[in-house]
Amino acid sequence: MSENKIGEKALDSIIGEMIDTVTNSKDEIFEIGEQSRTEFEQLNTELKETKTQVVEIIDEGDKLERQVRFSRMRLSEVSKHFDKYSEGQIREVYEQTHQLQMQLSVKREQEKQLREKRDELEQRLRRLEETVERADALGGKISVVLNYLNKDFRQVSETLEDAREKQAFGLQIIEAQEEERRRLSREIHDGPAQMLANVMLRSELVDRTFRERGVDEAIKEIKDVRKMVRSALYEVRRIIYDLRPMALDDLGLVPTLKKYLATIEEYNTDLEIQFTSHGEEKRLDSKYEVALFRLVQEATQNAVKHAEAKLIHVSFELTRNTVNIVVKDNGKGFDTGQKKEKSFGLVGMKERVEMLEGELSIDSEIGQGTVIMIQVPLNK
Repeated sequence: MSENKIGEKALDSIIGEMIDTVTNSKDEIFEIGEQSRTEFEQLNTELKETKTQVVEIIDEGDKLERQVRFSRMRLSEVSKHFDKYSEGQIREVYEQTHQLQMQLSVKREQEKQLREKRDELEQRLRRLEETVERADALGGKISVVLNYLNKDFRQVSETLEDAREKQAFGLQIIEAQEEERRRLSREIHDGPAQMLANVMLRSELVDRTFRERGVDEAIKEIKDVRKMVRSALYEVRRIIYDLRPMALDDLGLVPTLKKYLATIEEYNTDLEIQFTSHGEEKRLDSKYEVALFRLVQEATQNAVKHAEAKLIHVSFELTRNTVNIVVKDNGKGFDTGQKKEKSFGLVGMKERVEMLEGELSIDSEIGQGTVIMIQVPLNK
């Protein structure tokens, strides 16, 4: 048997093992998702019951507190005019007051325990919800990989020269998938998850602030919580856009850019974004629309997050043969001659432009803002 035949059999065996492994992983992820959904429903029911118990015990505690105040007033009255009451009456009032105070103390402790239980349940629900979302996302991605392995990968294997090239190609796919999962996990954990956790903590302070410091201070806390919610919503929308903006497929590049930049401006109240479009607003090939959108997205995010710009101007020009994009900001700028560590954003932009056979230039000085110019030829 020739070496090529042996190599093909070895490759088919590798592909079969990969398919079996990925299929098993998909089943395991699906099972994790289903278990998490079941537990989520159970915890959600328990949380609703706990919240009801918290409201009931607060009402009971408030009633007892009023009874304690009335009993204390009664005890004070008896103490002032003890000559009018018998020793048994005085003892009865004292014992009643003491008993009510003990009952109130027990109720408040029960209220504290129920509040802690409620907070713990809410945290567990958030973690479970993240687990379900990740399981769904991973399941979808694994389905894509399975489809690739079952169809496209087998076709590619027929054209690869040897098993080493085939193995390297497969490993690159898996590595890219894992890197994307890690990036999304980091972004969700460091962004919306942290923000929502802070919202929960701050929302608990509102009730305490209202009781201890008054309405005005509580309103300030509520305003702060509202700002945090807006930031969390912005981060969620940004992550969705990072995955792929749905409007890009439906509306095209220019309308999607307008909507995206308007969203950034809306959630950054101290930021102004000016967008101008020149030329015909026609649909481009999908690879151009996605790549150009990502370039504008990366340049804008750099201006907002790193340059701390207050004004960003985005110019988009579509001619017959080229696309010209200029993103200018009035941020703090940087030294283009100094290589920054982990400047993956600019590296990714350069790689995208090179893939489109275009040109990218960056003009920036410390304290003078940044101008990014992109020119991409439209190949027929």
